[in-house]
Amino acid sequence: MSPPSRRLQTKPVITCLKTFLISYSLIFWFTGVILLAVGVWGKVSLEAYFSLVAENSTNAPYVLIGTGAIIVVFGLFGCFATCRGSPWMLKLYAMFLTLVFLAELIAGVSGFIFRHEIKDKIGKAYESAVETYNGTDDKSKAVDTLQKKLHCCGMKNFSDWGKTHYFETHGIPESCCKTSSNCTKENLKNLGSAGTVVFPQGCFSLVTSMLESNLGVIAGVSFGIAFFQVIGIFLACCLSRYITNNQYEMV
Repeated sequence: MSPPSRRLQTKPVITCLKTFLISYSLIFWFTGVILLAVGVWGKVSLEAYFSLVAENSTNAPYVLIGTGAIIVVFGLFGCFATCRGSPWMLKLYAMFLTLVFLAELIAGVSGFIFRHEIKDKIGKAYESAVETYNGTDDKSKAVDTLQKKLHCCGMKNFSDWGKTHYFETHGIPESCCKTSSNCTKENLKNLGSAGTVVFPQGCFSLVTSMLESNLGVIAGVSFGIAFFQVIGIFLACCLSRYITNNQYEMV
């Protein structure tokens, strides 16, 4: 058992560490809520972009939602472990923070390194989606969504549709129309007159710039949260060590 004077000196240090770690855990819990929100936003807003690349709906938003939910749970666990003053709980909390740190760091670095490959893949996928467009399958619906949302038409411009099988029977898709009232079947089947009623700009440049800006935000948030874990790891390890070395019992 430590001398009374030493315990009196140790107690304020542990109390201070507890305060900082509880505050950190609450902020960490809040970052989990943010990841949940980003995952839901990604599912709603970016689904059309991802569906062009994947045959089925992408799991990326669900990964963010799942990660956010786990962080929310462990954020509360961190608060409980700190209040309880249990060394093994604090070590478990520090271990979890380390795993989160490594996972987010690897994900962020991988996304940064392979961003150009992602851009090329999206370009090929979008070109393929235009060539095989039929107006009914998921990729065709994704193309329609992007053309309406970004006010664009075709890969590079609206004339790209003239090379497709869909154009031979239906003309340019109605999702390219500036206003539905000015678009007629005759105009959409004639590239010469279509230029006045459809969006002139191609979608590829807009899609890639939109994804790059959104991925940049997500990457920035991920890196920020990842390095934020280092603070929690340090606090949890310090508190666990102080409690263990001084045989401090919480009252």
